[in-house]
Amino acid sequence: MGSEVTDGAAPGLVIPQEVAKRVNSALADGKPIVVGYVTADGRPTLSLRGSTRVHSDDQIAIWVRHAQGGFIQSVAGNPQVSLLYRDSQERTTFVFSGRAHVAHDAPTRMAVYEAIPQVEKDHDPDRDGAALIIDVDRLQGGTVGGAQVSLERSG
Repeated sequence: MGSEVTDGAAPGLVIPQEVAKRVNSALADGKPIVVGYVTADGRPTLSLRGSTRVHSDDQIAIWVRHAQGGFIQSVAGNPQVSLLYRDSQERTTFVFSGRAHVAHDAPTRMAVYEAIPQVEKDHDPDRDGAALIIDVDRLQGGTVGGAQVSLERSG
């Protein structure tokens, strides 16, 4: 990963491969992603999301099993979310912040569902859930060994 620092002058934010690898294997590694959002009634909430995956260079996807549930309703009213990856053994932390929206098109829904771990698919075999896409605006964190990341979307 190295010391990757962007001050917002770059044309965009790109999630480093090492970060993507950790996010994509978080559930299997016993380190599920924590998502923070604000409910429709204004309460901050944290939720563990085992289906969290890097979707593109600057997006994270989550398959939300309850398409009409509180998480989806909350981001419809306030799309600002934060995500936390923490590996205490390796003292590695990554904090993402961005804007969430539901993807309604079939190809995106299919891609998000197909990328999630089998254990998550088993909870929604009929694919009734929602594909939530998060446009990452900021990524900060690093490892105890000194590899730091501080990226921010420009414009």
